[in-house]
Amino acid sequence: MKVWRFTQSGAEREYGNAWHYHKEIEFILVEQGTHEIQTPNRVYTLQAGDVLLIGSSQLHRGRKISDKDLVYIVLHIDLQPYFDPAMMRYYRHFLEILQPLEELNYIFRENEPVKKEIAQIITDTHDEVMETNKGYEIAVSMHIKHLLLMLLRHDTRDLLTSPVHVEADADMIRALVAYVDEHLTEKIDMNAVSQIAGMSYTYFSKYFKKKMGSSFIDYVNQKRISTAERLLVTEKRSVNEIAESVGIGNMAHFYELFKRFNGCTPKQYLHKMNVEDN
Repeated sequence: MKVWRFTQSGAEREYGNAWHYHKEIEFILVEQGTHEIQTPNRVYTLQAGDVLLIGSSQLHRGRKISDKDLVYIVLHIDLQPYFDPAMMRYYRHFLEILQPLEELNYIFRENEPVKKEIAQIITDTHDEVMETNKGYEIAVSMHIKHLLLMLLRHDTRDLLTSPVHVEADADMIRALVAYVDEHLTEKIDMNAVSQIAGMSYTYFSKYFKKKMGSSFIDYVNQKRISTAERLLVTEKRSVNEIAESVGIGNMAHFYELFKRFNGCTPKQYLHKMNVEDN
């Protein structure tokens, strides 16, 4: 977990080519001024008191868009350490398999009291880290869990609720997610995946789709293309190089998958993101 308070002065500035991402999810709380945040599909204009959630490894960039000083807090959270035994049953809800956590920003637009409470949690977390009073680590852990609880309880659209009612084996799912992340640049060994699950591959395929709402192959392909999107925007590499780096050696297959998940070609995606073609 990392937290910072930033202050920006001066006149309005342009985005430039400041697309970036990080493994941790990110909360932004604007305390003063106007902050514009852009993700691949949305633009958010945040005023004082507004909160924004950005998902894990999600491309985003921001800019100050008024002459008034911009003051904001950024909170980065790696969720895994906070999923102790009491919380493990909810681990899969935050894996972003079916949709990015960005979709939860509707909560802050529709529920002012919740937005204010989460803003206070972010502020309190920052203050605990800065002051480092005795036991601040415990206080920070409590704040993060409170924040996750607020998202779970006030998700009226059930975006954090699996479409199935039987709980998945969270430890096994976590191990599978870690395995995919570690081997994304190469061919996924389905025998190893089946061994992690402790099932035959045929049974595992049915199990994963039932529990997670997506086939395992679609999950892996989505992870590969999501990684390719980030590399296209942030690195000066050819499409061929990027396809190979995410474990897809067949370019026709890469273009097919990219268009399936994005509705456009890699070149069109770069144009949409206002990035020069590599």
